Amino acid sequence: MLMKEYRICMPLTVEEYRIGQLYMISKHSHEQSERGEGVEVVQNEPYEDPEHGSGQFTEKRIYLNNKLPSWARAVVPKIFYITEKAWNYYPYTITEYTCSFLPKFSIHIETKYEDNKGSNDNIFGSEPREEETEVWVVDIAYDEIPERHYKESEDLRYFKSKKTNRGILQEGWINNQDPIMCSYKLVTVKFEVWGLQTRVEQFVHKVIRDVLLLGHRQAFAWVDEWIDMTMEEVREYERATQEATNLKIGTFPPAISISETPLPSSTRSGPNSAPSTPLSTEAPEFLSVPKERPRKKSAPETLTLPDPGRRDSIFKLPSFFSWNSSPQPE
Repeated sequence: MLMKEYRICMPLTVEEYRIGQLYMISKHSHEQSERGEGVEVVQNEPYEDPEHGSGQFTEKRIYLNNKLPSWARAVVPKIFYITEKAWNYYPYTITEYTCSFLPKFSIHIETKYEDNKGSNDNIFGSEPREEETEVWVVDIAYDEIPERHYKESEDLRYFKSKKTNRGILQEGWINNQDPIMCSYKLVTVKFEVWGLQTRVEQFVHKVIRDVLLLGHRQAFAWVDEWIDMTMEEVREYERATQEATNLKIGTFPPAISISETPLPSSTRSGPNSAPSTPLSTEAPEFLSVPKERPRKKSAPETLTLPDPGRRDSIFKLPSFFSWNSSPQPE
């Protein structure tokens, strides 16, 4: 298990970002989806929590098979997807990701939003942990973004909002910006496969950081499209784009049966009212290590994980992998 905290500042208020986030996720998911690939909304309904009050529960399936290299598709089920379950009590959210064929892999994200420049060091509590959590500060204007995701219109070093008059974001903008808010995310990645755990968990965190950077950049780059929307209007936009996206990617029956064995909770889990994702704790047969099997002389002595820098890694997540995608309660 590897835990990191991310802090992403935005030239917005927490209340503004409430609408901007919904708009950004809906538009981005639709743009990145195509026939058989993309984000399918399975469930989206109000949810009542005894501690956090009224919220929204969302379940999505993110289909990925065609994003994998040919050698990976040979061992991955034809219908390969990530399940996202989110409980949103804005400005506090819980999001969980699990994989349809890797029950020992999971991502848990706890998010809080505050109107400050990332200065709250105890936002997730000050209780002792096994080790100090690494904090990654993400600069939406000056951190390097993967080349395949770069768009000149979304380059915040040159973008200026016509409706809010915010931007251009010059170097050091976080210290001088008003208004400003921060998205705090405590992310726990678990990949409990001996020999691969450390490298996979580190690589997944790098991918998550890239996804967070891209999503928050777009939320501000598209600010003139959503800044005048009411919550009712953005909800209608979200509903319409969800329907269009589901039709765009098509629908699929479940490719694998999942048992009702609950996944062990992480060191920092969500509130007791947020249900755990039911998964089997046994790895698929093709991932199991034979107990007694003679090794061929030609077999390599070590198992090498694909280079994280290569684009054909089996663990590469797509750009539409949501960073916090459930809608907020009104």
